[in-house]
Amino acid sequence: MNRISPGRLDALLEAFRDVRVVVVGDLMLDVYLRGSASRISPEAPVPVVKVAEEWVALGGAANVASNVVALGAACDVVGCIGTDRSGERLREALASAGIGDEGVLPVEGRPTTVKTRILVRHHQVARYDVEVEDDIDAACAAEVSAAIERLAEGAHALVLEDYNKGVLTPLVIEAALSVANRHGIPVVVDPKFRNFFAYGGATVFKPNLLELSTALQAPVHADDPEWMESVRGRLGCAHLLVTLGEGGMALLTEDGEYVRVPTVARSVYDVSGAGDTVTAVVATALGAGATPAEAAVLANHAAGIEVGKAGVATVSPDELRATILQHQNA
Repeated sequence: MNRISPGRLDALLEAFRDVRVVVVGDLMLDVYLRGSASRISPEAPVPVVKVAEEWVALGGAANVASNVVALGAACDVVGCIGTDRSGERLREALASAGIGDEGVLPVEGRPTTVKTRILVRHHQVARYDVEVEDDIDAACAAEVSAAIERLAEGAHALVLEDYNKGVLTPLVIEAALSVANRHGIPVVVDPKFRNFFAYGGATVFKPNLLELSTALQAPVHADDPEWMESVRGRLGCAHLLVTLGEGGMALLTEDGEYVRVPTVARSVYDVSGAGDTVTAVVATALGAGATPAEAAVLANHAAGIEVGKAGVATVSPDELRATILQHQNA
């Protein structure tokens, strides 16, 4: 199943506007400094970058949320920030994007996660991070869980976006899955290495090739439906969606349907943020009533659009519609 009829495509994209997604996870602020470098520092063999411009963008779970609203859906985020200027800037960026921040919790003594990239023209020459990767404490985890409980009311999908920055603790994961189950809403999990096997009961579990092979400590055989089924059973998820980079995606549903989705990217400029785009599209599509296979096909096309753009980018419904129709008519 790699095709969606024009009528079904239009119906799903139209339904996106009635969807609200809650994204829980590690919120980040991406800072970009761009300038020129015409000399080497006398202090060390590194370029001296004369900064001409600075801008910020939403990163981590906040970038997933940014992708959700770009699709026309509504979105609330749940996560932690520091009581610092970076936290204020992240809130400002969320507000500018139209993302609900009621579930954003300031934590004393814990900095906002910031990734600062230094660019010379369009080339990144350095990056420095400010972050704490330790798990949030039990009291903070209880606050996060309470925020999920409040915001899940009336939501159509829940995303658990893990970047191993400490928000998705076992307590939070268990609470989120329980809330979603009670409300009957799908849960899309984008895991990292920590707590990889803690998401039993998820609707869609979406690891990439490296994450899955590292967690299993074994090669990935995504072209083998029986192997996919064994892993799906071990993880305890309804549907296993493995993203394979240039290899596209492989989906194994709870009904035993195996779907191999080939990559559709015609040019690759920058793979940054492609995983976030896939997660956002899958969650929004499921919230709009798409089947897991339809959601995977939509997400695969969206990723193909995203990697053709410079830096972390979002995809609009019009771009998605045009690309899918062009590909299917080719």
